[in-house]
Amino acid sequence: MENNTSEERNSAFIIALEYLLTETFEGSPPGKPSAFLDRGIGFFSTLGNLSSTAASSYINGTTISAHTEHAKFYLDRLMEFIDGRRDPVNWEDSWLIETVDNDEWQALKLSLKETYLRAKNKLSEIDYSDNVKVGMAIGMIAHTAYHLGAIRQMVKALESSVSSLEED
Repeated sequence: MENNTSEERNSAFIIALEYLLTETFEGSPPGKPSAFLDRGIGFFSTLGNLSSTAASSYINGTTISAHTEHAKFYLDRLMEFIDGRRDPVNWEDSWLIETVDNDEWQALKLSLKETYLRAKNKLSEIDYSDNVKVGMAIGMIAHTAYHLGAIRQMVKALESSVSSLEED
């Protein structure tokens, strides 16, 4: 087994984290294997053509727009913690947006994309000898992947309800 330097291990870790975060938001890159999602699936493709009405429809007590805002809020706060923030966060604030009109929905999707790009860049700045920051970096992927899964299930529920209405 090769003895890799700490810098080489950090570099490989950063590359792996960036790959997983990219897959979560953009889907697996063309010509590359998928780590955990169906090919071509990610936040952006899932939310892409979804209307503000669909994003604002309550399914099991919440909405797609609420999950989207929460995922964005989480990434924003986690980057602040990685940068040294120590004051507590009112996580309930991350669920305040429940419904959106067309303009708000477009703005939320754009804001999510901007936050994702900042988070992706932030991964290369992390001191990977700091276990807490490593945990936060891994948390970025786990948490956003969870909310992507929840949103995808909500989209399926919406499609199922539309399909059943069309059959009536």
